[in-house]
Amino acid sequence: MSDGRAGALAHHFEDLDQQHEASSLGMWLFLATEVMFFGGVFAAYTVYRGMYLPGFEAGSHHLSIKLGAFNTVVLLCSSLTMALAVRAATLGKRRHLITFLALTLALGLTFVGVKLVFEWYHDYETGLAPGINWALAGPHSRGAELFFVFYFTLTGIHALHMVIGIGILAVLIGMAARGRFTPEGSNAIEMTGLYWHFVDIIWIFLFPLLYLIGAHY
Repeated sequence: MSDGRAGALAHHFEDLDQQHEASSLGMWLFLATEVMFFGGVFAAYTVYRGMYLPGFEAGSHHLSIKLGAFNTVVLLCSSLTMALAVRAATLGKRRHLITFLALTLALGLTFVGVKLVFEWYHDYETGLAPGINWALAGPHSRGAELFFVFYFTLTGIHALHMVIGIGILAVLIGMAARGRFTPEGSNAIEMTGLYWHFVDIIWIFLFPLLYLIGAHY
């Protein structure tokens, strides 16, 4: 068998097919709960954006579209390297698997580093942290402050998911280096790939919602 299914059959499964299907179902159910979680925050964002659109536009103009676009490209590249890692695992190419997992991890760290050092820290230094050092004045200051509440909440939750994914990737690299994965036993790689792609998709929604409000081209 070389379809990337779990190699070690747990005692409570009849065969590897059933075990793989159970793992996939569990991951998809988990991702469904994540969709509902993010969906609730997105719904609240949509309501308040409609109520305070000028303030949200004013707040969005303080974000760097270039940095947001750069991080978008970084995550799209990480989705590619993660897909290539899954492919390498199913083909039993351990060296390629380690390489692509390491590239995915590096891209994930790049994303978090840019967000932390060049965006969040800059926002704090310029007085755009609601409830901490808010310094933006003007007729739409309250709406802009509410925008940044959503901005830090949404990007913070997303970054937390990224950090969790990075930790999982680090563990998988160590396991791959010890030869723990085979074409029949790479289920963990595939499930991590699903998680990573989901986190990337969330950012694809966040980028226009946060960075491109009232953008002029």
